[in-house]
Amino acid sequence: MKKILIVGGANGIGLSIATILAKRKETDIVFIVDKAPLLNDNKLPKMEDYMFDLTSSDYSFFDKFKDIDSLIITAGFGRLSLFKDIPESMIATYFNVNTIAVIRLIKYFYDKLLSKDNFYCGVMVSISGFMSSPFFSLYGATKAALKIFIESVNVEIGKSGSSNQILNVSPGSIKGTSFNGGMTDLNQTESLAEEIIAHIESKDDLFIPDYEEVYKEVLTRYHKDFRKEGNHSYDYKVNSGRIKINNYD
Repeated sequence: MKKILIVGGANGIGLSIATILAKRKETDIVFIVDKAPLLNDNKLPKMEDYMFDLTSSDYSFFDKFKDIDSLIITAGFGRLSLFKDIPESMIATYFNVNTIAVIRLIKYFYDKLLSKDNFYCGVMVSISGFMSSPFFSLYGATKAALKIFIESVNVEIGKSGSSNQILNVSPGSIKGTSFNGGMTDLNQTESLAEEIIAHIESKDDLFIPDYEEVYKEVLTRYHKDFRKEGNHSYDYKVNSGRIKINNYD
């Protein structure tokens, strides 16, 4: 990985990955594209940042990155909220940012994935895409669509004769990111970022952080009885104190 494009790399896990790669001797350049600006305090000599809105209809902006050998997509958003409390206007926004933008980017660089040359690619998805997740219904739906897309396309890439793959990174909650309105803490995200990079470089197709410790059991419970696990997930989120329920007459 020498010329890397990170879409969504101005904060959170994307910034953590960018920071690690920009410090490597063998890295030539790390391009960071985000809707938000890269703060000067986080900028390193091998970083080059650009601002772009992924909901734009014109993706010719990405022509300038045609010589990259790595694509990492960490852009996305979600908020804990009951479906009834999500404005109808936000439905399209959720899918445009979390799903359609990713698929468009994969399409844009698809020739590189099909190439016999090494091309490294990773996408931040979510464990919410693997199971029902109350308060994340819309967010989970956008990630479930990505999960199936990546699995299907990876088969096509393999059948084409290429050794490249898209890594689906599907974590649960990540400490040290701004996902839930917090501040990015690179010290907290560094270890996970290192793991993600290692899986991308190994051309793995799936990485679920804390799988053995947490999510293996959760997914087993879900597949055994998705209704029961859905209710458990609902109650867990309410009892965590992270959300408040507003009941309307």
